[in-house]
Amino acid sequence: MLNELRCEACASDAQALSNEECKPLLAELDNWTIIERGGIAQLEKVYLFKNYKQAWTFANQVSQIAEQQFHHPAILLEWGRVTVTWWSHSIKGLHNNDFICAAKCDTASADKSSL
Repeated sequence: MLNELRCEACASDAQALSNEECKPLLAELDNWTIIERGGIAQLEKVYLFKNYKQAWTFANQVSQIAEQQFHHPAILLEWGRVTVTWWSHSIKGLHNNDFICAAKCDTASADKSSL
């Protein structure tokens, strides 16, 4: 399972995953989509919460995951809503790390007791 893996440092010659390589990884995730911004594929999901405090708590959990994995997303915090976007800046696209971190976000979201 993706959420049990750890991110690895991108090698200097690492290449972004192709669309075909992304498909089976995306199938392991729950409601994530691949979007393109500025020609760069990114993995994105919107999480919904009952209030701002729960959204804020979750955004903090995502930040902790990012620090643990040394891989950092874009996080948009709004009232009752957190949008998380993962991509690998160094390769200007998606890497296995992005899918691993997305799965870890879903695991954190599923643990409602901490929100």
